[in-house]
Amino acid sequence: MYTVKQLADIAGVSIRTLHYYDEINLLKPTQIGTNGYRYYDDAALYRLQQILFYREIGLELMQIKAVMDEPGFDLIDALRSHRRVLAQKIDRLKKLINTVDSTMMDLIGEISMSKKKLFEAFNEEQQQDYEREARLQYGPDQVNESVQRWKSYTEAQKQAIMDEGNQIYSDLADALQAGIPATSDTVQAIFKRWHEHLRYFYEPTLDILRGLGHLYHDSPDFKTKFDQLHPELTVYMQEGINQYVDDLEYAEIERLLAEDDTGSQHDSE
Repeated sequence: MYTVKQLADIAGVSIRTLHYYDEINLLKPTQIGTNGYRYYDDAALYRLQQILFYREIGLELMQIKAVMDEPGFDLIDALRSHRRVLAQKIDRLKKLINTVDSTMMDLIGEISMSKKKLFEAFNEEQQQDYEREARLQYGPDQVNESVQRWKSYTEAQKQAIMDEGNQIYSDLADALQAGIPATSDTVQAIFKRWHEHLRYFYEPTLDILRGLGHLYHDSPDFKTKFDQLHPELTVYMQEGINQYVDDLEYAEIERLLAEDDTGSQHDSE
């Protein structure tokens, strides 16, 4: 049996997430002790793994619950299906990674930081190649919107935006150096500034925010550049971004539940 903390540590999710999965009957504890503690067995662990797989491929929680609660749900078949999807995703991500790196760096980090030379500008010919490939991968509307938004700024505005972004990354490196946890309120406030900063370029979804955390951590290009500020910065940023997105997601879930409760009350009146 696993305690809720042990299961959270194994799976890399928050205890609060497991509590919420219990509340919506997506992942119930195997048993609850006389002390009120939740305990989970291996079957629950495998169910949580399936939930995370389905989350990874984009299903909403209630969709996952509907799929997994089907009488004919088969774990082995589900794993085979996940493997096929993930293999396709890996192949696609390998093709995208250079485009994502280069386009993101050009849009939000084109110029070097004042603290250290972190980002280098791409030449005009390279930029045209990156934009053309990004349009093929993401669709022209999304990329064009970001590019046009950036081009709409004056040179002074662009410099101010880049300076602001550089300061955010510098502040994160300083917080890491000072030993402040990435999940602390102090550092989470920096990630809120980072979130707001991204809005100069596009409106990021929660998936995009979490994906950027993975990108910073996994991309050799980003890691090389962020390592110049601090060798552990990408790990620190991924941890902090995951916490930030978890909090936003949990707040959205609570908002939706509150709306449901309000609607139910109105229906009963």
